[in-house]
Amino acid sequence: MHLLFLYRSGRDPYGVQPHSQGRTPTQHSFPGPHISKITALVRYSDSSANGYSMIYTLPHIRLLRAVSRLKLLQTAITVVILPPVYLFYFQGVVPFALVSYTTGIAFFAGVMLYTASHFFRRVVGMMYLDPSQTTLKVSHLTFWGRRRDLYLPVSDVMTIGDTGDSVNETIVKLKRFSSPQTLYFSTRFGRVVDKQAFEKVFGT
Repeated sequence: MHLLFLYRSGRDPYGVQPHSQGRTPTQHSFPGPHISKITALVRYSDSSANGYSMIYTLPHIRLLRAVSRLKLLQTAITVVILPPVYLFYFQGVVPFALVSYTTGIAFFAGVMLYTASHFFRRVVGMMYLDPSQTTLKVSHLTFWGRRRDLYLPVSDVMTIGDTGDSVNETIVKLKRFSSPQTLYFSTRFGRVVDKQAFEKVFGT
């Protein structure tokens, strides 16, 4: 009798409430790491949907990036060590030879960092072309070893013939008509992914 009463009253005898026709089931949200994963996927989808296709890549750009960051770390360590060495020298704890040696290493590390950074920042890691073949996307390293993208009109990019270089040369210049900035890439150490699109930008 008790079960029959619950059934007629619209209640489930096992405690499960049926959905009424006039109500919408509640939707639950799940905050936390799932949101960041979804956001990352959306950003990746947006970056892939822009239609840029790779025409050139330098596989050794990761090695250059690692060396660039290693030089930053080495310079930071030498700069941190230098003040205590001078302090110990003035206190008479260490000889002048150690001070000279440490100062020379710090100076040499700074010069090497500047030289390596000056070179690495001008090496092209990857190049992309948009579907209309009017915009060239050039990726290279920054001083901190991070990636930086430049968007250049194809009409502003000099062909290899305009720069006075040859395709067979080891290092080729990437120059623009509107800027004195010069970047460098190599068809010998790098790889031309799309030859037709590459020749569209740099000529044959």
